[in-house]
Formats: sequence, C-alpha cells, structure tokens
Amino acid sequence: MPTRKGSVKLFRLLRIDVYLHWAWFVAFLYFTSRSKAYSNYGWSALEILSLFLIVLMHEFGHALAARSVGGTANLIVLWPLGGVAYVKAPQRPGAQLWSIAAGPLVNVMLFPLLVGLAYLGKHLGWPQSHHDAYLLIRGIAIINTVLLIFNLLPIYPLDGGQILRSLLWFPFGRANSLMAASVIGMIGVALFLLLAVGEFVAAENASEKHSAIWHGILAVFILFSCWGGLKQSRALAKLAKIPRRLGFACPSCHSAPPLGALWRCGQCGQDFDTFLTQGSCPHCNTQFNLTQCLDCGNRFPITEWLSVPPSNG
Repeated sequence: MPTRKGSVKLFRLLRIDVYLHWAWFVAFLYFTSRSKAYSNYGWSALEILSLFLIVLMHEFGHALAARSVGGTANLIVLWPLGGVAYVKAPQRPGAQLWSIAAGPLVNVMLFPLLVGLAYLGKHLGWPQSHHDAYLLIRGIAIINTVLLIFNLLPIYPLDGGQILRSLLWFPFGRANSLMAASVIGMIGVALFLLLAVGEFVAAENASEKHSAIWHGILAVFILFSCWGGLKQSRALAKLAKIPRRLGFACPSCHSAPPLGALWRCGQCGQDFDTFLTQGSCPHCNTQFNLTQCLDCGNRFPITEWLSVPPSNG
C-alpha cells in the first residue's frame, strides 16, 4: 500500500492529510498523452483530474464514516491504482460495514447528478456545439459508474469484498469472515487475471495491449492483498484460541489481552508478556508507555487497561 514516504502533501481538510504518491505523476503523464477523441491533451488532463477527484471524495466517505462510529482517520494517499484512506474503525462488524460502505455510497450519490448532466448536455445539443465539454462530462459519468461497479465486486480488499467480510462477521466471527472473504477474493481475482490475459492476447493495437497490461497489474496487486488477508485471518484464528488474562480489558474494544509473551521489545527484539512486567521489557529494562491491543491495534497506557478487578482465583 502507498504511504507518505515518497508522497507529496497536497492539503489538510477536516483534520485529514491528503498526499499524492510520486507514481501518480507518471500515470498522469502517460494517460494525458492519449488524447482519445478530444481536440487537445488538456481535456484528457481534466478527465484524469476528475477521476482522482471522485476517488478522493470516495476516500473521504470512508474516513468520515469511520470517525462517525468512533474510529480514527487522518491520512489519505492517492496513487495510480486509486486511493487509500488509512482509517481505523472499531472492531465491530456494524462499524466496519458502515465505514466501508460509505465510500461506494459517495459514488451512488454522484451517479444521478453526473448521468443527468450528461443526458441534459446531449438533449441541448452539446455533442455538436461543445463537443469536448460533452465528452468530458460523459467520460466522468462513465468513470464514476465503472468505479462504483468495480469497487462493489466481492473481491477482497475491494470495498465489495470488505462489505462481504463485514456481513459474514455477524454469523461467523472476525477470523472466519476474513478467511472466507479472502478465499472468495482470490477466486475472483484469478478470473480477473485470466480476463486480462485474454484481453492482451486479443488486443489489436498498442492502446488495447496497454489497457490489458494495466488490468493485469491491478489484478496482481489485488491478489497479493487477498493473500495478505488470508494470512491475517489465520493469525486472528490462532489469537482467538489463546487463553485470556483476567483483570484487564482494552479501553477501546474491551477485549481481555491474551496470555503469553506476545509483545516484542522494539529495543532488543525479545518477546515478553507486557502485563506481567507492567510494560517493562525484562530483557533490556526498556519501559513502554503504551501497550498495543492485539485485537483492535489501538495503544493505551497500561494503567488504562486495569478496568476489570483482577481475579483472586
């Protein structure tokens, strides 16, 4: 996933920093050099900028929805394959579902506006009187529709795959739902990759070959993300089987911490049980002010975990 490293900060809005990855500029130059049916390359540039404006609005939908259910969101990174909103919603299926579904809902709200504008332009004769402007409006409407349909495919980690995972979370639990969504996603992306290969083989010109290559790159990226989700689901399943320590609870998700040396010292690299040593590494005596919850990932002072009286039995 893209990060702030190698990215340029564009602005800060609603306490969310928006960055643009360096690879975006390469993609921008490549796609704007293909003027399509426009009279000049400037219209192609406007189309690409409109695409990433839609992507940015989509990612803000994720971020603001996560905040509305008590989560955190302070970073969005745009890159050639779209955008990534770094959100941390509460580890509850309902909260996860809302924070994911809010992104596609932005595209749903844009759909009647953009399609209606394109239809109005056609009705007013813009294809003849304002040809480039009409092509731009129609192109933006098509882009928004394609993004909506593509994102709703049940392929993890696309929004559709994550929505599926959140729905499966209700009956099957956190780990099993992620495993099921990852497996379904790997099957879907394998089909998508085969389609990209077929598209490349059937391509009759360089433009069609470039499009097939781009689809193949996207498929490979999604495949690696599915594999990462599968590995994470296995880790969550193992974590769920570990006995829990009585007397402590995460201030955020309220789960009791697992027993065992499952925290790693950032200084000496040794594993230790932070709740036995009150946040101090027994190997190098480094004191850690914050303790991470292995279930939700949030960090709190260890004194804030003492919300449940220790058991004497």
